[in-house]
Amino acid sequence: MENKFQSMTPKQIVAELDKYIIGQDSAKKSVAVALRNRYRRGLVEETMREEITPKNILMMGPTGVGKTEIARRLAKLMDAPFVKVEATKFTEVGYVGRDVDSMVRDLVETSIRITKQKRLEEKYGVAEEIAEEKILDAIAPQKRKASSGGGATLKGPFDFIMSSQGQQTPGPQSQQPEEQDTRTESEVELTREQVRQQLRDGLLDDQYIEIEVTEQAKQNQLDAMEGGMGIALGNIFDAVNPGGRKKRKKFKVKDARKILREEEAQNLIDMDQVTAEALENAEQNGIIFIDEIDKIASGSGFRSGADVSREGVQRDILPIVEGSVVNTKYGPVKTDHVLFIGAGAFHTARPTDLIPELQGRFPIRVELENLTEEAFVSILTKPENALIKQHKALLETEEGVTVDFTDEAVKEIARISFLANEQTENIGARRLHTVMEKLLEDFAYDLPDPEKQEIVIDEEYVKTKFAETIAADDMSRYIL
Repeated sequence: MENKFQSMTPKQIVAELDKYIIGQDSAKKSVAVALRNRYRRGLVEETMREEITPKNILMMGPTGVGKTEIARRLAKLMDAPFVKVEATKFTEVGYVGRDVDSMVRDLVETSIRITKQKRLEEKYGVAEEIAEEKILDAIAPQKRKASSGGGATLKGPFDFIMSSQGQQTPGPQSQQPEEQDTRTESEVELTREQVRQQLRDGLLDDQYIEIEVTEQAKQNQLDAMEGGMGIALGNIFDAVNPGGRKKRKKFKVKDARKILREEEAQNLIDMDQVTAEALENAEQNGIIFIDEIDKIASGSGFRSGADVSREGVQRDILPIVEGSVVNTKYGPVKTDHVLFIGAGAFHTARPTDLIPELQGRFPIRVELENLTEEAFVSILTKPENALIKQHKALLETEEGVTVDFTDEAVKEIARISFLANEQTENIGARRLHTVMEKLLEDFAYDLPDPEKQEIVIDEEYVKTKFAETIAADDMSRYIL
């Protein structure tokens, strides 16, 4: 699928990632080159293209330094199918060695959703017009021809939406058209145009109308078995009745417009074409992020117990990373050109503890750095969705409230977060969330309060708030 971001240069990709992620330049550079190489591969002649495989990346670094965030932002930027899986999931009791290829099926489901949404958005313009006509028919029915006779009952539901109970008995339906036939075509058209203008101006948004909608088939329990490869009873009934069951329901006009637009857009797209495009998108542009990959690495030497199961999981993941065909309910998917990004802290294990075959499938290795106090200051203020901006926006939703953080306060928050990581467990940037929640807890609880309209967070307030916590942490280091 064509995408304007697919042709971005590595420097442009890094510049986009810089808006959300502080530091980790080497990791950003590696993923940017990997993405650009995908674009370059598409320009190579076809015989050579199949031979060029993506260079998978292994990220090493402690928790909270941005490993997952880099991959997630990258996938969002490129609008590519992206799936994050925990490698430890496959070592659970009763799960060892089973259904490892579910990560590929999840990738296909994501790709289907992305592709379908793109196609729906393309059809929304036409669907909006059709939905408007249906709402018009519900509020101001068109004049029927006298010769329509009994066949005119097809539009009966729309003609009687505004009647007493919307009854569809033959008597009232045959009587109503005769009354409407007294109006001239120009009068009917004038009425419809007036209603159409009121609809577009939003004057009728809260009026209730009755429309015919298609009931969504509920997924049967058996459909979800074996990753969607079970017996889909719902699909069998859908095949017998492809149009789906129709049901009349009452909605507000503004809600009916959305429902009808989605239905009509759905009717306008070709799901076979969507599926074919989605499978190709998953195969050529898919990204699978395997987190906690260090937890399935076994140390050298004699292996027994849990280490055996870990090595088994590595061997089950290996064919998928190498390139194989995985059967999904939408069809077979080749994983030869899917980009795999592995990540782990590697505190107790090393990349060399992975089996050699798997090591060879992650040729690019990037070590992410621990976050410094200066990095914390940048994380708090620089990104587009910076933590300080988030908390200000939340508190300022209360009427008349303004929140301001002084520069010294921001530096103190960063210092306390850094110290907390050093004194206890290092959880990286996630420590900032803990500190910010504790810092603003009292304000979040007291608001709205007429006496607290202008809130200024300064260095003194931050120090006072965490004085006991930091002191307690300092003491605990010397108590047995």
